[in-house]
Amino acid sequence: MSTELLANHVANQWTCGSGTPTPLFDPVLGTELVRVDATGLDLAAAFHFAREQGGAQLRALSYRQRAALLTAVGQVLQANRDAYYDISTANSGTVRNDSAIDVDGGIYTLGYYAKLGESLGDRHFLVDGEAARLAKDPLFQSQHILTPTRGVALCINAFNFPSWGLWEKAAPALLSGVPVIIKPATATAWLSQRMVRDVLNAGILPPGALSIICGSSAGLLDQLQAFDVVSFTGSAQTAALIRSHPAVVQRSVRVNIEADSVNAALLLPSADSADSATALGLLAKEVAREMTVKAGQKCTAIRRVLVPAHLYDAAAQAIGAQLAKTTVGNPRNSAVRMGSLVSRAQKNTVEQGLSLLQAHTELLCDCRGMALLDADPAVASIVAPVLLGTRDPDANATVHEVEVFGPVATLMPCRDLAHALELIRRGQGSLVASLYGTDPAALAQTALELADSHGRVHVVSPDVAALHTGHGNVMPQSLHGGPGRAGGGEELGGVRALNFYHRRSALQASSAVLAQAIPAT
Repeated sequence: MSTELLANHVANQWTCGSGTPTPLFDPVLGTELVRVDATGLDLAAAFHFAREQGGAQLRALSYRQRAALLTAVGQVLQANRDAYYDISTANSGTVRNDSAIDVDGGIYTLGYYAKLGESLGDRHFLVDGEAARLAKDPLFQSQHILTPTRGVALCINAFNFPSWGLWEKAAPALLSGVPVIIKPATATAWLSQRMVRDVLNAGILPPGALSIICGSSAGLLDQLQAFDVVSFTGSAQTAALIRSHPAVVQRSVRVNIEADSVNAALLLPSADSADSATALGLLAKEVAREMTVKAGQKCTAIRRVLVPAHLYDAAAQAIGAQLAKTTVGNPRNSAVRMGSLVSRAQKNTVEQGLSLLQAHTELLCDCRGMALLDADPAVASIVAPVLLGTRDPDANATVHEVEVFGPVATLMPCRDLAHALELIRRGQGSLVASLYGTDPAALAQTALELADSHGRVHVVSPDVAALHTGHGNVMPQSLHGGPGRAGGGEELGGVRALNFYHRRSALQASSAVLAQAIPAT
């Protein structure tokens, strides 16, 4: 593997940092891969160029024309897909199926928004609802519209999805006509940088439409102006710093946050033992999958598992049996089903969080004693799956507050449905909750009860056992985000994603003027 210094792309040119580079490592082998540095970049010029040059050229295009750009971007990425898989394996330590979630998920999201943009046609703004009459005479009306913001979208991404995290933000922004500056997490910036490099080298996008800065983010927020927007995925601590920055507090820069989330999975109580067994099987399979996919490094992964009290032991056995089938080790070995965490630093963080949870729980299934395949435990950033349990979740605040960002989940019993809902809400707002049962009426009622505190409620019943997309899998058609602790943000959700990159305004005028401004389609 190369140890090149990855260049940043700002103000329509590739530029290397002038400071001491940060090395990126293979989390399984421990070898150095590439280096990144953003020291000395002219950030003011970078933001100005993107805002004035990239933004103007994107806004001059219609939604249909911008959609064509997204299609072309997707074609470039598809052509280089194998290289992205190799980088994902080397820099993120993921098995092929997990790399697919990131790489192919990003390409799929681009394609989805390309098709959506085609359906929006040749307009340069969106119509929001019907015109409203403002006086007794219908001649004078108000029509709400959405126009692209005349600023930059600063997209700050987390380390776990260097491809999907990039394109699920960039696709709606570019389709909206807003230039994008990408700041990937340093530890896994290689994949993001390579994808952006391939797209820019293909000459698809207008100059300034897409930029990338790899390395330290110092000074980025200082460049923000009133009509810029920030889309952030990461820790609640960093989110708080962003929200308190003068650009946000004083200049009202719009911010979207997707942060920590102690997501829950709930097995609904049932009087029928056969139904309970069926639903328990569905839950056990999904919990094990969510614990092991991406080594549990997903903001949407299941962290708390709630079951009727009399099924606590059975659930522990069922989930443990699923976890026991998981082979862990070097993702280059085709027999391995779960790879590593992204770095030694992340491994240390997971182990510290796990120790904290263990002090308040019991060990139900500990796979850390299993042999790793083709991996040296002294070098590899691997933590095998661990299922914890607490029999008194009411008195155990820690399990509702601490998120271990790895292959760790905690099982807990509930007396009845009301008790379960109370426990789930102690997560203080989450990205997703999943429900498992066989009674459509009970599942529907419970889903509606949880909707106010979750961005997404994922319901798994026997009729969709082979169809559902997964508790933790984020689809562009559905909302991604959540209230409270989860950050209070909203991403994706089909055309809703474009709202963040537009400004809503009301045109108050005669029907003749409105007819000129908004021609009939």
